[in-house]
Amino acid sequence: MAKKAQFASKIGLIAATVGSAVGLGNVWRFPAETQANGGAAFLIIYIACVFLLGVPVMVAEFAIGRAGRSDAIGSFKNLGAARPWWAVGATAIVASYLILSFYMVVAGWTLEYLFASIDGSLYSGISGSAPHSAIFAQRMTDMIGSTWRPLIATYAVIVLNIIVLILGVQKGIERMSNIMMPLLFVILLILCGVSLTLPGAVKGLDFFLRPDFSKVNSATFLNALGQAFFSLSLGMGILITYASYFPRSTKLTRTAVTVSMLDLLVALLMGFIIFPAVTSFSLTGESLQGSTLVFVTLPEVFARMPATELWSVMFFLLLFVAALTSTISIAEVSVAFVTDRFRTSRLTATLVVLIPIFGLSTVCALSQNPSAGMTIAGTPVFDLFDDVATNIMLPVVALFTCVYVGWFAPRGMLYSEVTNRGTMESRTHGIILFILRFIAPLLPAIILISRFV
Repeated sequence: MAKKAQFASKIGLIAATVGSAVGLGNVWRFPAETQANGGAAFLIIYIACVFLLGVPVMVAEFAIGRAGRSDAIGSFKNLGAARPWWAVGATAIVASYLILSFYMVVAGWTLEYLFASIDGSLYSGISGSAPHSAIFAQRMTDMIGSTWRPLIATYAVIVLNIIVLILGVQKGIERMSNIMMPLLFVILLILCGVSLTLPGAVKGLDFFLRPDFSKVNSATFLNALGQAFFSLSLGMGILITYASYFPRSTKLTRTAVTVSMLDLLVALLMGFIIFPAVTSFSLTGESLQGSTLVFVTLPEVFARMPATELWSVMFFLLLFVAALTSTISIAEVSVAFVTDRFRTSRLTATLVVLIPIFGLSTVCALSQNPSAGMTIAGTPVFDLFDDVATNIMLPVVALFTCVYVGWFAPRGMLYSEVTNRGTMESRTHGIILFILRFIAPLLPAIILISRFV
């Protein structure tokens, strides 16, 4: 049997794992949720959810992956889990594959906007300080609804994924993460500096950092829970897969806290970028929602600033880096499964996994064009994959992962992994086990209940 691949360094391990967590949810979901749920009031609840849900569930997935030393299914099997339990890993693999199908399309959108910023076509025919939101909205509609434009960019992203994944864990994933993650944080800090110097930036910061508890209700807690859940990539099999590459010396709890903190830092920095910028130019309300924020509102902000193309290129490069590291992490879940289950080379496994994605992503991209007819029961395939995978399958995986590690895993498995086989002390094992048994399972259950009730 070939030796199991491992990350070569602690920095590379952290960079790769953070790269798997940091994605578009930090950029366009977090500001929208914060704006709609009382500013810092939402932020406080979100931080609590990160530590109540994110860190314990991340430790649980890390423990399964490193103890099992295999893919999302194989790790359960290697721990002696019966079929109903390793089916949790199978669900994670299927969910991640569905997510990969439409995430490639979104990553393609960011790549197209990056190139449009570089050649200036995004801002062609736009001058002065007058509002141009309608123009940018039409350009977004034309781009997403086009037959061929999103496909070319999507295919380019898939090819980049293939190249990195074929190179392997150390030469591909780790090396890319060591470059991309520092670049992402450098761009974030530069854009923060620019945004905080805009006229009226203080007003945006005041909204972001001042809690308005009058807007807090049960939906606020649910939204904060969902944001913490999805922004940390819980339930996708990514953390189990990456943990199987962890050296035995890796401190799992410290790694989980570090990754969660860095992911939270990205969300905070995006808040420092977006709220001062949109407040400075009086862009609020629906302008902060989803794709409108990224493809309409922020181009409008850049168009009113000096050096428009420079800031636009930096932002969409940031966005593309976040999207690319996420797609590679998601794809690695299926690549590891094919490699470990069928004893194939990485080249074969990568092609087996990603060649079908060309077809699935094509369907997802064309489903955004109403005239293409790519719908199931009247729902665009893109939206259907998103809903089923993120709102149903991922909470199911997280729920049963908590139950398995809390109650049914081999006796002492969690303690052994948290303490590195008893070679170090752990003051958090008891707390993590209590949360996994009695608190964490309730949180994804609430997401599922809210989905159907």
